[in-house]
Amino acid sequence: MAIPERFSNLPEYAFPRLRTLLSGIEPGLKQGESPMVLTIGEPRHQMPDFLGRVLAENLAGFAKYPTNEGMPALLDAIGGWLGRRYDLDVAPERIMALNGTREGLFNAAMALCPEQKNGQRPAILIPNPFYQVYAVAAAAVQADPVFVAATPASGNLPDYAALPAEVLDRTAIAYLCSPANPQGAIADRDYLERLIGLAERHDFLIFADECYSEIYRDAPPPGALAVATQMGLADRVVMFNSLSKRSNLPGLRSGFVAGSAEHLVQIRRLRSYAGAPLPLPLQAVSEAAWRDEDHVIASRDLYRRKYVIADRVLGNVPGYRPVQGGFFLWLPVADGEEAARRLWARAGIQVLPGAYLSREVDGGNPGKEFIRVALVAAPEETEAALTRLRGVLYDETTGEG
Repeated sequence: MAIPERFSNLPEYAFPRLRTLLSGIEPGLKQGESPMVLTIGEPRHQMPDFLGRVLAENLAGFAKYPTNEGMPALLDAIGGWLGRRYDLDVAPERIMALNGTREGLFNAAMALCPEQKNGQRPAILIPNPFYQVYAVAAAAVQADPVFVAATPASGNLPDYAALPAEVLDRTAIAYLCSPANPQGAIADRDYLERLIGLAERHDFLIFADECYSEIYRDAPPPGALAVATQMGLADRVVMFNSLSKRSNLPGLRSGFVAGSAEHLVQIRRLRSYAGAPLPLPLQAVSEAAWRDEDHVIASRDLYRRKYVIADRVLGNVPGYRPVQGGFFLWLPVADGEEAARRLWARAGIQVLPGAYLSREVDGGNPGKEFIRVALVAAPEETEAALTRLRGVLYDETTGEG
C-alpha cells in the first residue's frame, strides 16, 4: 500500500540525518578529552528533589486509568502557575494536561484546523527554522504549510504581516515559538500585539509554543495568551507549555494546553478518542512541580551563568548574537554541515546543522549558514566545549588564537 503523499514528502528527521552526516568520521580528541554532544535539547540540570517522594506516594495510581484532561488537582496547579506567572485567571475547563507538548502542538491542529478557509484550502504559517512537529501537523490536516523566514534581518522572528493578504485570508493557524527554538529570540509585547491584531483581522489562531518561557537572560518573556487577554482577544491564542525545560523533566512527558473554553472543548473531545493521557502518578509529580518555583529559579541561574560564558568565549565572533531566552546558541558559519563534520573530526563535538531545522524556500534555506549548539551541560563542561568549538570553527578560519 502506498504511503500518503503528504507524509512521504517529509524530509528525514534531523538526528538521523546527523548520524548519516557523521558516519565513518572518528571524533578528533586530544589526550584527556571526551566527546561532547551538544545537539539535543535535553536539560541536564538537577531534577526537583521532591520528585521521588511524590512518585513513591502515588504509585497506586498506576493501577487506575487516568483522566484524559488531567486530574483536578493538576489543572488547579497549572491554573495557579498561570496566575502567578502571567496574572491570568484561567478556569480548569480552559486547560488540558498533555503527554508532552509535542502531542498538543500536533493534535490541536487536528482539532481546530478547518477543512477549508474562505472556500479555499487552509494555510498554516510556520517560522523557518522551526520545531518540526509544526510541519507534520500541517501535513496531517492537509493544509498548505507557509514557511516564513525568521532570520537576523527579522530579529529571528517570523514577519507574518509581510505575507500577501490572499495568504493571510486563508490562514487557519500561525505557529510561534518564544523564546524561539533554535535562535533564542523573544517576542516582546509589541510583536505579540501586532500578531494578535493580525490574527483578529484575518481570522486565524495563534498556537503559542512557550516551552522555553522560564529560561531567559533578563526579564520574563511575555505570554501570548496573557497579552491577548489584555487586548480582549483571548480566543485568538492557544498556548502550550511543559515541564521538560522549566523543571528539567523531559522524560516525564508532561505539559499543558490552555485557551478559550470553546477551543478546549474541541481539543478535549479529540483527546478522549486519540490521546495518550498522563498516568496518575506522573500527574501527581507534575502538580508538585507546577506549584514549586525554587527549583526553576536555581536552574535559570545556571543557564544565565552559561549565557555569560558563551558571551565571553564567542562574543567577538562576527555575527554572534547573545541568546535572550532558551538554551540554544545559533552560531553563524559558512556551511552548517561542513562545520558539523569539522567539529566532530577535529574536536569530538557534535552540533546540529541549522539546515536540518529549516526548509528550503525559493532556493534558499535560512538555516544553512548556522549551527545549533545546546547549552545543556554543566557550566564548566560548557566553557570547555565552546572553547574547543571556537578554536576549530573561528580561530582556525581567521588565523586567530
